Amino acid sequence: MRAVDTNILVYAHREDSPFHEAALDAMLRLANGSARWAIPWPCVHEFFAIVTHPRIYDPPSPPDIALAAMRQWIESPQCETIGEGPGYFDRLREVALTAQATGPLIHDARIAAICLHNGVTELLSCDRDFSRFGRLKVVNPLLSR
Repeated sequence: MRAVDTNILVYAHREDSPFHEAALDAMLRLANGSARWAIPWPCVHEFFAIVTHPRIYDPPSPPDIALAAMRQWIESPQCETIGEGPGYFDRLREVALTAQATGPLIHDARIAAICLHNGVTELLSCDRDFSRFGRLKVVNPLLSR
């Protein structure tokens, strides 16, 4: 199963992003495809925080527009939202220790651990930090165009 990281969600949403077209294309292929795919809950929260932040975007996305955009992805027939569950802590421990993750990298370790814990084998992301979490294949859909 594939999952989508925050940056792809943000670029697909923000038409003023130079990566909008490629990210939107990647999201539409997932949403219109027949394979199961996922969005980790921390990525949902981070998406909402980023696109509505006035210091990041001028103008920021209005909250109702940002939430409506996320609802469209979440309600795609093959999309699952994934998060922590029983046994998750052991996966986080394994991922964090193997990658020697500390400080801000713990957020990425959390997303990687959630993905692995829920059977995700491939993460669509532009964030090279995820390459530290070896058992999770990272694909940058912006480069494969």
